[in-house]
Amino acid sequence: MIDSVPASTELSAMNIAEILKSLPHRYPFLMIDKIIKINGDETAVGIKNVTFNEPIFQGHFPENPIFPGVLIIEGMAQTAGAIVIKHDSGGGKKNIVLMLGVDKAKFRKPAGPGDVIEFHISKIQRRRNVGRYEAKAIVDGTIIAEAEITAMIVEATA
Repeated sequence: MIDSVPASTELSAMNIAEILKSLPHRYPFLMIDKIIKINGDETAVGIKNVTFNEPIFQGHFPENPIFPGVLIIEGMAQTAGAIVIKHDSGGGKKNIVLMLGVDKAKFRKPAGPGDVIEFHISKIQRRRNVGRYEAKAIVDGTIIAEAEITAMIVEATA
């Protein structure tokens, strides 16, 4: 049995201000710029505009800048987390999402400066405060990475 929140919280998009209200992440660790095509906590597409000005490219790798795979996974998790927090926000409590696991991760092609990464998220299952999400990172219509992300929603302490 899947616990659910009323469908009245469905959205169409989240801009950066709404993402900052939903997630505790800040520069340089916020991996999404906006979220589009949101359907409650079922599906969404997060957008990351990769630029050469990001601090990660000073060391990964200056001569051949590649956006790290672990940060692609983080972008997937942040997209899922943001839509879950926004979807569940009606209760008055401030919650955060903690990553519990990453399964079936595959990296198919690198991303770099100038790329726009789309994080396509689909809910596989959610029971109470634990959710499992299928995630794909896509650049120019090509899947560059994919994974299944498991996360737990917990009450924020601060």
